[in-house]
Amino acid sequence: MNVVTLIGTLATDVELRELGEDRKVATFLLAVDRQSKDGGADFIRIAVWNRQAEACSRFLGKGKRVGIDGRLRSRSWEDADGKRRSMVEVAANSVQFLSPPDGATGDPAAGRAQTPFEPAAA
Repeated sequence: MNVVTLIGTLATDVELRELGEDRKVATFLLAVDRQSKDGGADFIRIAVWNRQAEACSRFLGKGKRVGIDGRLRSRSWEDADGKRRSMVEVAANSVQFLSPPDGATGDPAAGRAQTPFEPAAA
């Protein structure tokens, strides 16, 4: 079973690339806090595809919090100098935006009309 669930903060802005007519990929680094006495974070590369990639590119940026469900994927390639390179990343199946939208106050009641409380007639 290859299942990854992470909650963290974007350590970089989202980079959106077009790979063809209908294929897009967005990548970013996710900082995930370590649950240890010395603290720190692990930085994990995330890849998001197609329509979800476009949404991430449009609404996310460095410092935003997200939840990721996906799977580990390893890949390798030869760089311009002929060196063999490899990396492990998370291929996201879903991305949940956990930070409030830009300009929001963080107050869940913000933007909703407030109706004064009136007790029911007895």
